[in-house]
Amino acid sequence: MRSIQTLKKVVLLLTLTVGSVFSQTAPFQIALQTTTISGLGGIQSFAWGQHNGKWLIVGGRLDGLHRRQPFAAFDLAGHNTQLIVVDPVSLQKWSAPLSSLPTGMQEQFSSTNMAFYQKGDYLYLIGGYGYSNTSQDHITFPNLSAIKVPDVINAIVNGTGFSSYCRQLSDTLFAVTGGVLNTINNTYYLTGGQKFTGRYNPMGPTHGPGFVQHYTNAIRKFNINDNGITLSVSHLPSSYDPVNLHRRDYNVVSQILPTGEEGITAFSGVFQSTVDLPFLNCVNIDSTGYAVNNAFAQYYNHYHCARIPLYSTNSNEMHTLFFGGIAQYYDSSGVLVQDNNVPFVKTIARVTRNANGTMSEYKLPIEMPSLLGAGSEFIPLENVPHFNNEVFKLDDFTADTTLVGYIYGGISSSAANVFFSNTSTPSIASAQIFKVYIIKNSTVGVHELNPQSRGTLHLQVSPNPNHGEFLIKFNLIKTEPIELSIFDTNGELLEKTRIEKPSLGENTLYKKVKGLGQGGVYFITLETLYEKATQKIIIDP
Repeated sequence: MRSIQTLKKVVLLLTLTVGSVFSQTAPFQIALQTTTISGLGGIQSFAWGQHNGKWLIVGGRLDGLHRRQPFAAFDLAGHNTQLIVVDPVSLQKWSAPLSSLPTGMQEQFSSTNMAFYQKGDYLYLIGGYGYSNTSQDHITFPNLSAIKVPDVINAIVNGTGFSSYCRQLSDTLFAVTGGVLNTINNTYYLTGGQKFTGRYNPMGPTHGPGFVQHYTNAIRKFNINDNGITLSVSHLPSSYDPVNLHRRDYNVVSQILPTGEEGITAFSGVFQSTVDLPFLNCVNIDSTGYAVNNAFAQYYNHYHCARIPLYSTNSNEMHTLFFGGIAQYYDSSGVLVQDNNVPFVKTIARVTRNANGTMSEYKLPIEMPSLLGAGSEFIPLENVPHFNNEVFKLDDFTADTTLVGYIYGGISSSAANVFFSNTSTPSIASAQIFKVYIIKNSTVGVHELNPQSRGTLHLQVSPNPNHGEFLIKFNLIKTEPIELSIFDTNGELLEKTRIEKPSLGENTLYKKVKGLGQGGVYFITLETLYEKATQKIIIDP
């Protein structure tokens, strides 16, 4: 693995005006305050519900990033086999084993990356990946479960039974892990995710124990019919797109759209169908369908992390905050650094959609205190003003400083890139809790605009570093000639290629360049009549 110092040389220069500084008077600031609860362990990629200020934690992993070795990846020791209740105010925790539940519930409730949503008293859980003793294999569970949160919390606190407050049904369309569950006008939307069967193996599905992996490539819509006794589902027509909806383990966040209607945005996600890199664009979803937004690129916070949606009715602006996690890019002294190993990052960023629908990305002046955030969750305070879809009403915050909720759990990593580490604990599940405050009317702290986020070329080079052979991926909104140039660090032109008739939309070019010095740094520039993007690449020694 390369050192962080070397990776800092892999600088992305996609800006149209190189060297310019972009900033904005921020609509608000945030502050984080740490707190701990004695005896509360670490956890990541879990589901949660809440009632009267207490949290109910279901599923998730008790360890850090999954290991590369099939025997160690997603092993039984890392399963969370407890239901956990947390009171972040009194700093107390309670737990109860899953053993009193039917086998099907025990298995699903100990899985990781379930899709979940709380509606009233009921927490709905979909899918999740983990070991099934019934199947004698790791599977994605084909289940929808309902937990009556107030009653289960009270039962665990009081040490009484809770199995009568949990129900479950089977449905193959719910065999999804790494998808996200939201609502629009009380209709449920299960966006993205995959069905994964077998033990993870980085060498691929045909090596070692082997596995089967199928992305849903879909937005699955349905209604949940639940009178507290009988649980059923009415499926609605779904959207299927094997290119643009090929996403999992990401942030899909409820929104208020410029029209004032409820909506959802699927931000980034992994992996693109043609290359093992995150998406940079997003997908906007409303009650009538979905639209891919190629006029916006998100460079920070590509994997699932804690996120907060806030909407200002007065300015018709939708803000979404992202806290750390994993990303292909990070900022170093005002410039973007690309690392195609997709490292852990500290970045806290904001994506804002204005009244005309234009989306922009900003880096906040504070960071996570460590390489932390992947698989964490934001748990809002129930009494903070919000819309029916849980988006905060920013204009209704009457105090200068408002506690809006807590960030809990996630993966805490010892280094940016630990996936190829052979040490036993390169990352762990965090037990840290952060109080999150929104501060209005503050002039302290500048949110730096990432100008690339407004570009349309979405230039990506992979692999990077490379040996002189690489793929160049970019997006075109006009079918005009393009020029591809390669320069050395002295500005000397080494090669220029003109493409007269590129395709509209996504393009991928294979490039093999001879004579590039090992360990050297070079610039690739892609230029159209309306936009220019430049990226540095490193040639491996």
